[in-house]
Amino acid sequence: MRSLLLASAALALLAAAPSAATPPSPEAVAAAALKAAPVWDGHNDVPEQLRDRRKNLLDGFDFSDTTNTAATGKAAMQTDLKRMRLGKMGAQFWSVYVSADLTEQQAVQATLEQIDTVKRLVARYPKDLQLCGDTACVASAWKAGKIASLIGMEGGHSIGGSLAVLRQMYALGARYMTLTHFKNNAWADSATDKPAHNGLTDFGRQVVHEMQRLGMLVDLSHVSEQTMLDALDIARAPVIFSHSNARTLNGHPRNVSDAVLDRLKANGGIVMVNFYAPYVVEETRQWNARRAAEKARLDSLNTGNPDAAKTALDAWEKANPVPNGTLTDIANQIDYIAKRIGHDHVGLGGDLDGIEMTIPGMEDVSKYPALLTELARRGWSQAQLEMLASGNILRVMKAAEAYAASRRGDPPLENAVAF
Repeated sequence: MRSLLLASAALALLAAAPSAATPPSPEAVAAAALKAAPVWDGHNDVPEQLRDRRKNLLDGFDFSDTTNTAATGKAAMQTDLKRMRLGKMGAQFWSVYVSADLTEQQAVQATLEQIDTVKRLVARYPKDLQLCGDTACVASAWKAGKIASLIGMEGGHSIGGSLAVLRQMYALGARYMTLTHFKNNAWADSATDKPAHNGLTDFGRQVVHEMQRLGMLVDLSHVSEQTMLDALDIARAPVIFSHSNARTLNGHPRNVSDAVLDRLKANGGIVMVNFYAPYVVEETRQWNARRAAEKARLDSLNTGNPDAAKTALDAWEKANPVPNGTLTDIANQIDYIAKRIGHDHVGLGGDLDGIEMTIPGMEDVSKYPALLTELARRGWSQAQLEMLASGNILRVMKAAEAYAASRRGDPPLENAVAF
C-alpha cells in the first residue's frame, strides 16, 4: 500500500512538472529583455518638429503628451514622454537636423539653435530626461530611472566646412554626425544626389579622422555607397548607420548593400533599423515611383489646370492605395541583418517624427515592445533582444570612447578658414 501511495505521489509530481517547464511566452521574453536593457533608439526628429511647428518656442508645449498636436497639414507627433515610457525607452539620440538647402553658414547657425532646443527641452523635464554625452552618463540615467538624451547631427553641411566648428559641436554635446543628408556637401556624396566626389574627398577623410579622434560616432545613413566604403576604409573605431535598412530587401540607394554590411561586421559597427515604409517595404518604394510617374503624366496633361491634375491624382491614389506593410516587415529587416552579419550588429533607429508614412503596428514610440515580441516569436533569445534594444549601440559607443581616449595626445587636425 505504501509503495502504491508513493507511486501516486510521483505521478502527481510528474503531471505538475510540464507547467513549470513551459517556456516563457514571446511577450514575457520581450518584457524581460526590455527590463534588463531598455531601448536606445538611434534617430528621432522631435527637434525638427519643434522647429517646423513652433519655431523652437517651447512655451506652452507639453512633451508629456503630444497626441493632440495634429494641425492643418500635419499629423500628431509620434513621440512624447508618456509613450516613451510605454515603449520602454531608456535612451534616445535626438537628431538636430537642418535642411541641406541652407547655405553652410545658415546651417551652422540652425544646428546651434537645434542643439539649444534639445537642451532646453531636456531641462524642462528633469524627472524624465537626462542630457548625456557618454556611456557612463547613460548608465547613470538608467540607474535614476531617466531617459538618457543624446544629440546627433544629421548632415555634414552643419559644420560649414570647418574642423574647428566640428570640434565646437562636439563640445556642445553632439555625439554623432551623419556625413550627408539628401544632397552632397562639399566633401562627401549623398545616396540621393548625383555623384560629385566619388565618395569622400581628402577633406572628407580628415572629417572622419577628426570625428573619431574626438569620440564622435561616424554615421553613414544617407551617404552614397562609395562614401560608405571610403569611410570604412579609414575608420579605426566602429561606425553606425543611425537609421537605415538592408538594400537586399528594399532597393532604396540609402539602404545598405550586402557588401557594405560585410565590411561593417569587420569594422564592429551597427545598423539601426529605420521604420519609414518606403525604406522598409519594397512594394511601398515601387508605389512611390509609380505615383511620381502618374503625377508627372497628369501634370503634363493638365497644364495650366492644377486643380484638375490634383483631382485626377487623388482618384488614382484611391484606386491604388499605398501598401504600407506591417510590423513584420520591420522585423524582416532586423532578421536579415542579424542573419547576414550577426545579432551584435543591429539596433533600432526608428526615424520617428521625421517620417510622414508610418508602418501599421509601429506608429509611434510606444510600439517597441510589440516589435521585440515579434522577434521573440521568431526565436530571438532574451540576450539577443537585449543586444538589439541597447546593448549593441552601448558597445559601439564605448569602443568610440576608448579609441578617442587612446588618441588623446594627438593634436587637432586643422584646416584654413574659408573667409
